[in-house]
Amino acid sequence: MSRDRLGKGLGALLGEYLEPEIGEGDVRKLPLTSIVPNPVQPRRVFTDAELENLTSSIRENGLLQPLVVRPAPGTTDRFEIVAGERRFRALNRLAWTEVPVVVRDADDETLLVLALVENLQREALNPLEEAEGYESLAQRFDMKHADIAKAVGKDRSTVANLVRLLKLPVSIRKLVESGELTQGHARALLSVEDPVLAADLARRAAKDGWSVREIERRTAAASGARRSRKPSEKDPVVGALEEALQEFLGTRVQVKPGRSGKGSIEIQYHGPADFERIFEQMTRRSVSDVVE
Repeated sequence: MSRDRLGKGLGALLGEYLEPEIGEGDVRKLPLTSIVPNPVQPRRVFTDAELENLTSSIRENGLLQPLVVRPAPGTTDRFEIVAGERRFRALNRLAWTEVPVVVRDADDETLLVLALVENLQREALNPLEEAEGYESLAQRFDMKHADIAKAVGKDRSTVANLVRLLKLPVSIRKLVESGELTQGHARALLSVEDPVLAADLARRAAKDGWSVREIERRTAAASGARRSRKPSEKDPVVGALEEALQEFLGTRVQVKPGRSGKGSIEIQYHGPADFERIFEQMTRRSVSDVVE
């Protein structure tokens, strides 16, 4: 896809690819087994309720719009979805053997842009999925945020702010993906330099239902208190290992060296569920396997 085409923006992309003017000769039927999902699909979460609603609609009314596919690179009998992954999943539930499709030529860059556009039109992506899609365009195709913004019909600042969310610790990103925290909560937590402190605040915000304004107040207070404390003198190796443990376990860890090379490791947890999570992370065993 050329930069000129990207510059056309959202409406042109939808008109040209996702909702083409289809004549009888454009639609063909393919075995459902010959179609594979979009390999760069930015959306990872498809809820059962959402798919069941679509499945019921297709069962009742039929498939109102064919899938848009492209020939899968390196094959002669496989096709990748350009637009219509929800419909594809619903048709699998219905055990259809053939499906009407429109075949379009699309390179990898076009494929990713159109997948983003289709999902954004339906507001189907969570903020992290959207951010990862933009980051993929930037990394794989050397696109600038301004180019991405034109391609998907967004402001450049919107794209840049979303991509920044990928700097958050994994534990916070999971809370955003699950809907327990909003994009506003996540952006407030970006100001917290300590990833463990940020994760602690995120868990409390999700548990207690803090507003965005409340988490902004808490993050500002926590960051200010941390700056006011004098840094403790710690062996740099111990400090690095302590940080690695905190990142691995997703909670605060304190390594307390003692005499003669001995010491202790203190691991914080925030309730029974968090304790079980940490146990499973450390042992790679399920709690149910231990406690019967």
